[in-house]
Amino acid sequence: MDPSARQALEQRIRECCQRGDTEQAVKIALEGHGPEFLRLLGSILHDRELARDAYGAFSERLLLDLPDFRWECSFRTWAYQVARHIGYRMAASSAGREEPVSHGAFQKEVQPERSQTSPWLQTTVKARFRALREQLTPHEQTILMLRLDRRMSWLDVARTLATPDEQLSPVDLNRRAAVLRQQFQRIKDRLRELAREAELFSSQTPAPF
Repeated sequence: MDPSARQALEQRIRECCQRGDTEQAVKIALEGHGPEFLRLLGSILHDRELARDAYGAFSERLLLDLPDFRWECSFRTWAYQVARHIGYRMAASSAGREEPVSHGAFQKEVQPERSQTSPWLQTTVKARFRALREQLTPHEQTILMLRLDRRMSWLDVARTLATPDEQLSPVDLNRRAAVLRQQFQRIKDRLRELAREAELFSSQTPAPF
């Protein structure tokens, strides 16, 4: 979704909330952002059915909590935070009980690349990089997903990763964003090392991140 469309969607959601029509606000939000919220839950849970259950719980939580949302950040950023906490809670409660499946089921099908495309952009290599990302901790995977896949600003990443009861001042938020940037660099370094160990690219070949 391009920035102008995202801004228009945000405005529609906010106008519904101002009218007190929470159900319509959530309906519009899920129509616009639903697929990316489901992909987030899929990246945390690695199980199609469990992610769908989590999506249902997430939708119910939006209906309950949206009237109290103070609009100190965008709806999208706040909703990502809600979805992330639900995903982690369900992952913890289902640990050891569920048979995981690849979260590739939650990704859009990648079209075949042309022959002149750089090797690391080919479908099979992309799949192997996704497998490498699954070796990271859930927290590390979420940082990558929010920053690389969802293209959030570091301030929005910091808001999303905050706990629900945290009240971050602008100074605290900037400090948290700076820490996340440092963590992001370390995560990229680790991914590069894992990729080299897997012989996805040589030390002279730039990584795709």
